[in-house]
Amino acid sequence: MMPDLGKYAEAVLSSYAISLGLIVALVVLSVLRARKVKAQLAEVEARGKTGGKAQEQADG
Repeated sequence: MMPDLGKYAEAVLSSYAISLGLIVALVVLSVLRARKVKAQLAEVEARGKTGGKAQEQADG
């Protein structure tokens, strides 16, 4: 049940909507960033397991 917000109903509800939208956007961006970082970490770890020192010696 929604409380009676009177003449401020539009301002209050739009503020809630904007806040909720921003929170959702932050969660989505955080999840996407976490996936990207996880993939980068896996790549670095894979490079380390396949002989990163051998690659460094080949590079000079």
